[in-house]
This record gives sequence, structure tokens and C-alpha cells, in this order.
Amino acid sequence: MILSNCEIHTALDEGRLVIDPEPSPRQLTVGGSHCPYDTHSVDLKLHSEIIIPESGKFVVDLTEAGSLSDDLARHSKKEILTEDRPYKLKRGKFILARTIEKIALPISGEPPYLAARIEGKSSRARCGLLVHFTAPTVHPGFEGTLTLEIINLGPAAFMLVPGMYIAQLIVEQVHGRINQNPSQFQDQSTPQGHSS
Repeated sequence: MILSNCEIHTALDEGRLVIDPEPSPRQLTVGGSHCPYDTHSVDLKLHSEIIIPESGKFVVDLTEAGSLSDDLARHSKKEILTEDRPYKLKRGKFILARTIEKIALPISGEPPYLAARIEGKSSRARCGLLVHFTAPTVHPGFEGTLTLEIINLGPAAFMLVPGMYIAQLIVEQVHGRINQNPSQFQDQSTPQGHSS
């Protein structure tokens, strides 16, 4: 079951869902700014830190021992974006980014527990920008910022500005009890998956 915007607000109030900082305003007001809560999702913003993997400089081999996060960190360039210095994502290029917001889906107390999916926004997709296109699931018990796998498949370069609405979180109710199985990216706070 996908939660409506009103149910998302209830989950936030009850602590079954944590989004920090919490998007606002919760409701659109006449003459007000953008409301990040759509009928069944909440918009999330792009953090200023992005990671640009070095093209053709390394081979990803998941059968080798070691940390994928460490491998990405070794073979990528980090950039910090500002409003005055956005990032021009060229056609066919891939980067890793993250959300400003830290998400938590606590497993405490009694069910129902929550899971979520991070999805792109249609206004970005219509320009050919794919955001978090391969692994959208946010598992119950996860806590951390959300890494965004971004590639530009559109006909033109796309400007990435820190703080822009980049993706949407869709929250779902999980039926039944859960045995915890923490993600390898638990508590991540960098695009490549490290915790600080």
C-alpha cells in the first residue's frame, strides 16, 4: 500500500518515517512556494556534493574482495556545487549524487513498518535525465542520505544546481513482522556510500 500525502504526514508525526530536514510546507497555500508533498510522494533536494567516476580508468569487479564504496572513492573526482557554480551534466555522462535529506525508516515497536522507493521526477525525465534508475528500494530499518545514480540520456546538457528538487520519495507500508538485515550502505552520508 502506497501512503498518501496525509499518511506521510502522519508517519512523520509518529516517527515511523524520518526526513531530516523535513520538507515544507506540508500544504500548498495560495501565493505560497512549491509544496514538496504530492498526492502520494514527497520531493527531495540535490545535495551540493557529487562524485564523477573516472571514465575508462578502472574496472568494477564485484567478485573481488573489498568495498565498492572505497573503489568508487579511489576512482572518482568529488565536486562541491554552488548556486554560482552548478554542474553541467553532458549528454551520456554518469555521476553519483545524494539527497540533502537524511531518511530513516525505523523498525521499532509494532508493525506496520515502512519501506520507500526513490524515483525520478517527470519534469527531469522529459529532458532525458534518469535519476536513481537501477535500485530505487529503501529498505525498512535504513538510515542515511540517499545516493542518486544520475545519467543524462537527453539531447542536451542538464544543469544540476544544489538544492533543486531532484527526486521523489514514495512511501509504502510493509505487511508483517521484519527480521533486520542492515544494508551495506547503512548510515551513508556520501554519494559513494561511506558513513561520516
